[in-house]
Amino acid sequence: MLLPDGFPGQRLRVLPRPLVSSALRQPPTASLLVTDAGYFPRAANHGRRRPQGADEAVVIVCTDGIGRCQVGERTIVVAPCYALVLPPRLAHTYWADPRNPWTIWWLHAAGSQVPELLSAITEDGREGLVELHDTYRAVSTIDDAIGFLERDETFPSLISASGAGWGLLAQLAADAVGGGYQRTEPIRQAQEHLRRNFAKPVSVPELARTAGLSPSHFSALFRAATGGGVVEYTKRLRMARARELLITSSRDIGDIATAVGYTDAFYFSRQFRTVHGCSPTDYRNGNRGA
Repeated sequence: MLLPDGFPGQRLRVLPRPLVSSALRQPPTASLLVTDAGYFPRAANHGRRRPQGADEAVVIVCTDGIGRCQVGERTIVVAPCYALVLPPRLAHTYWADPRNPWTIWWLHAAGSQVPELLSAITEDGREGLVELHDTYRAVSTIDDAIGFLERDETFPSLISASGAGWGLLAQLAADAVGGGYQRTEPIRQAQEHLRRNFAKPVSVPELARTAGLSPSHFSALFRAATGGGVVEYTKRLRMARARELLITSSRDIGDIATAVGYTDAFYFSRQFRTVHGCSPTDYRNGNRGA
């Protein structure tokens, strides 16, 4: 027998359906509304069977134990540091492992922006299993949503909970696009290195060697995680710092070029123009009052 709730130490908030209908007809909660949220610690015998799916998207973050989800002929194992994402109206059954029941933080979300956010997490309306890069942040976000709904059911509280729900789905989308943690950790470390040393010469082979990967494999992983190559990523970091210096200092263009890693001021100016559509001087003059 599967129990939908009733676990010692649980937290649970479910909005009345008339309130949900009303909130989904007015901005900003029409874009995304957290309709249900909760925390079930060591939820023995927990589970739900939904032959027609749920009206909302369901997100379950596992922090301990094991759970499983049946979708059609597929059975998905949900382990700690993973999030299960079920689109609306997808038939499913999920349950806690009998010997090692899961501990979960979860929420349901509805609204016009939900399908767009889910498109980066799931494919063709199927379920998604996302390896979390920061489980603590995901849990904290759901905790915030529960707290807002526990406070009261006024419109300000619904808006605040919706912001938390949007942040959670955005985090899951970013984690899904970036790939699994073990795959992306070397890239994350390389990004951190580049952020600290963007003004120094860039060597893709050296970055790859530090990560213990071949240059081609490293480059492919970096492009998958960031949407571009190492050189382009570094150029964007340099240009961000150049914009800051142009607005906040009176240093000449040559000094700024050197400060952000360019030995040739003319080359820096050409690179700046390709990114911003104007020269460094024109950018400074146009933003001097910012």
